Amino acid sequence: MSVIWVTGGAGFIGANFILDWLRASNEPVLNLDKLTYAGNPETLDSLKDDARYRWVQGDIADRSLLDRLLAESRPRAILHFAAESHVDRSIHGPAEFIQTNVVGTFHLLEAARAYWQGLPATEQAAFRFLHVSTDEVYGSLLPDDPPFTESTPYAPNSPYSASKAASDHLVRAYHHTYGLPVLTTNCSNNYGPYQFPEKLIPLMILNATRGLSLPIYGDGMNVRDWLYVTDHCSAIRAVLEKGRVGETYNIGGWNEMPNIEIVKTVCALLDEMRPDAAGPYARLLTYVKDRPGHDRRYAIDAGKIHRELDWKPAETFTTGIRKTVRWYLDNMRWVENVASGEYRKWLDTNYAEKGTQ
Repeated sequence: MSVIWVTGGAGFIGANFILDWLRASNEPVLNLDKLTYAGNPETLDSLKDDARYRWVQGDIADRSLLDRLLAESRPRAILHFAAESHVDRSIHGPAEFIQTNVVGTFHLLEAARAYWQGLPATEQAAFRFLHVSTDEVYGSLLPDDPPFTESTPYAPNSPYSASKAASDHLVRAYHHTYGLPVLTTNCSNNYGPYQFPEKLIPLMILNATRGLSLPIYGDGMNVRDWLYVTDHCSAIRAVLEKGRVGETYNIGGWNEMPNIEIVKTVCALLDEMRPDAAGPYARLLTYVKDRPGHDRRYAIDAGKIHRELDWKPAETFTTGIRKTVRWYLDNMRWVENVASGEYRKWLDTNYAEKGTQ
């Protein structure tokens, strides 16, 4: 039976992709995840007894592990989600971002190339290496600039985006130099269930329910395009199935909004779903000093993936953000476990007898 690999499958987007994939398909998944601070296998607890799912704790920079697992499992595709992804963390500690996003991607590409070159011709033709990246590689837009397209020049402005840009270039080079059948996706800001609560939307929900301040960088007018995570998953499935080898596809939600409006919308939904006796949650809004190199605006033109692969998002921001706030309120145990670090204890307890498989 064929199998797909997902790297970084215990992270926010990777875990949602695995859950989404196994709801729609019986094709098995091997999840290779190092389990850094944001990797939480509790998200995938529903699959722990599912024969279609295998988790291996390991580093994408461990070439011997990669070679062994590729030989054992013989995947038809590698979907590369694994990355350090938080801009603030990259500012304070860029070394880990270079190690994972650049060096790790290099080792994964090298292992994939060796594996692919050893496949029979028919399996070589069917194999795909799908690299999941970000719109942040394109830099920042002025208010009246057109949205990013696949031909927008790269201009990364943070250690995080620079490391992702480097990984994108490596993936492209392995296609043009060695013929490795690659696909690249560059997505806008994701939101939805299971997002680590250091990112804007879950952080605002968590802080608000605790009565803490809701910190807004600068004037709050930094603009992002917002993509509901299950829409991102459906787009990746479309690219894997029908995307042209060697091509890049931008994935966006057509939801361009300033951060302050995002937070006010979250506050309004919390006022409706969980009213606070102390008053409207917007009272907790607090403006803080802007972070260094904060890109002013991102916007994605997702026309190519719509034209070529007939994909468009199913959720509007109105429907997606309502689902998101509701999910966090209904799953506060998961949120609190992550925020407190208890999920690490859960990991030790739940997987102690399983080892790394």
